Amino acid sequence: MLADRPKQYLGLHGRTVLEHALACFDGHPRVRGIVLSIALDDPYWSSLVLKTSTPVHLVPGGTERADSVLQALELLDALAEGDDWVLVHDAARPCLTREDLDRLIETVEQDAVGGILAVPVRDTMKRANAEGRIARTEARNGLWHALTPQMFRLGLLRSSLIQARERGLAVTDEASAMELAGHAPMLVEGRADNIKITRPEDLALAEFFLSRAAGAHS
Repeated sequence: MLADRPKQYLGLHGRTVLEHALACFDGHPRVRGIVLSIALDDPYWSSLVLKTSTPVHLVPGGTERADSVLQALELLDALAEGDDWVLVHDAARPCLTREDLDRLIETVEQDAVGGILAVPVRDTMKRANAEGRIARTEARNGLWHALTPQMFRLGLLRSSLIQARERGLAVTDEASAMELAGHAPMLVEGRADNIKITRPEDLALAEFFLSRAAGAHS
């Protein structure tokens, strides 16, 4: 990001990226609480003044994403039931809409496994070789970009992440842990503007999306 701080603390449309990421969940009638995984050496969190109506709990972040998620699930294991639903969301995704969140919850809540927000791949996909040249073109039929939130039952997701860790398997999102445990999560089509802040130009794009959304609701 070429920035002086982690991307979740960068300024965006009057707030930090993290505050925008939390906004869609705060005050939602189906959300009972929020758990944040924060690095132990994080120097920015203490200066952030969060104003939320939904209870917020903190846990120490881990080395990898799966470690941080598992830390949060361990806390929830003492507060909730194994069949309760959890939603896992990236702190660097500030443009989630309430409509997409509601669609995910309503579509998945009667499912035995759970599911994720995703968008179908529209671009031509290339596989690179070791020299950085095109090895082949991948068929995009049936390919989706995985987004967040990802929604699974607490007990099932926790056990799937533990199994993956014990087997030494790397997982890049919660759905992949569920897949490795033999489950097939649902794909729920979401909006393509639910972007993850990864590169400097993403901030300008997120600013545009948030400004447009604010104008539509004013």
